[in-house]
Amino acid sequence: MKKPEMMEFKTLLTAMRARLRGDVRQLTSEALGSGREDMGNGSKSPTHMAELGSDTFEQDFALSLVENDQETLKAIDIALQRIDEGTYGTCEKCQEDGKTPAKSIIRKTRLRAIPFARNCIDCESKLEQFH
Repeated sequence: MKKPEMMEFKTLLTAMRARLRGDVRQLTSEALGSGREDMGNGSKSPTHMAELGSDTFEQDFALSLVENDQETLKAIDIALQRIDEGTYGTCEKCQEDGKTPAKSIIRKTRLRAIPFARNCIDCESKLEQFH
């Protein structure tokens, strides 16, 4: 991949990382604070027992979103590292299988859809079949 194209993806990935970090901070704050009303005595308990289940569900949901976003952030950081190393856009699985870098290219259409993709579509499909 040519350097201008790599820089385009680096800009895209950096923007995605900044947005996701903000999302993680906000979701974590909401999950831990849970947006409950202050009862006047400093506690933020649900007003009714029926609200407790709803609050717990919302907190669990927010925390699962945080976990997913954190995994995406790790993938973005790996992609940015691969850009710096000059290996971005090559399929890791193809290279593990012994293909040359020229034959292990991740198509740009895939990278535009998932800029932190580490494998070509064929290899990713094979990996997903085993999971």
